[in-house]
Amino acid sequence: MLSGTMLSSCCTLSRLAAVLLLAGSLATPALAADTGDTTRPEQAVQATQTAQTTQAQALPALQLPARTIPVPDTVSPGMQACVARPYPAAWLEKPLSLKEYAAMLAKATEGSDARILSLAEHAGVRIERKTLAGVPVIAVTPNKVADAKKDMLLVHVHGGGYVFYPGLIGAGEAIYMAHYSGIPCLSIDYRLAPQHPYPAGLDDCMAVYKELLQARKPAQIGFFGTSSGGSMILAMALRAKAENLPLPGALVPATPWADISKVGDSYFTSEGLDNALVRYEGWISGAAQAYAQGHDVKDPLISPVYGDFTGFPPSLLIAGTRDLFLSNTVRVHTRMLQQGVDARLIVHEGLSHAQYLDSFTAPETVFHFTQMGKFFAEHLR
Repeated sequence: MLSGTMLSSCCTLSRLAAVLLLAGSLATPALAADTGDTTRPEQAVQATQTAQTTQAQALPALQLPARTIPVPDTVSPGMQACVARPYPAAWLEKPLSLKEYAAMLAKATEGSDARILSLAEHAGVRIERKTLAGVPVIAVTPNKVADAKKDMLLVHVHGGGYVFYPGLIGAGEAIYMAHYSGIPCLSIDYRLAPQHPYPAGLDDCMAVYKELLQARKPAQIGFFGTSSGGSMILAMALRAKAENLPLPGALVPATPWADISKVGDSYFTSEGLDNALVRYEGWISGAAQAYAQGHDVKDPLISPVYGDFTGFPPSLLIAGTRDLFLSNTVRVHTRMLQQGVDARLIVHEGLSHAQYLDSFTAPETVFHFTQMGKFFAEHLR
């Protein structure tokens, strides 16, 4: 646990990270062998979603009166302040040009390297920049690693809507994870949109994974990430499966941006209630356009909720009750269960998107990363 002196510094970094990090169940499609239908599973689920959307649009929407929603007394005192925080100043900004994205990126990451290095020092982890398969990565290693965990490696993919947080700032979540789990982590500094839209970032992540497989057993490797990072690790596993590569030993997609279009109940019910993302319209929808750039947004490698998870390793999904991406998380969890995956779900009481990153020492944060660590320790070999 960090000292009280460091809490202020960590909270400052965590609030920055929380702003940076992004960004109904589906019926199981019939097996093609039963009917002679050659439709792929992902095509079937997309067709199901289209039919459900058409039917829902024909029904009257629920009209709610203005309401006052109190800060819940069921979260820790420190987290209550985060829940009560006003919206991020830039949530509605929707940059349209490379110049505007560059300006937002510079503002978001200003001074972040020093903060990350300070956090790493006080968290008792070492940071080392490396290059793997031609891709920059950041190794985050606890100062003390138990013998039982020395062969484990957690591959981290950062959030930020596929458009933000290159360099050290992207490794902030990996510092949390290494500190609380005691397991070495490797954060991938993948290429970002709009300069490098899909599939550039996914290509980078896959190149790193393939390189790791040259020296490690897949059962020793776990994937984790939050928001777009959570979605990216799902896409990595889907692509690995498609390329007949061995899958990692376990996955933890936290509040994944699993559908980058505005589909899912919580995009509407948590609109304005989630004080991290606020609503889909704004920078999130802009990031979706910047990343997809003309590709089908229901491609499972862009919106993994439409993928076939059959054969996936044990997976732990995490979200919050106020999270704009709660439905993304629930839909993935449900679909995994339908397809026979050992899938678990944690929903944090009262939290908005990725709000477990808002304080290094809040009980919710400790619980979050401790549970992740236990999950990986249980399944990696």
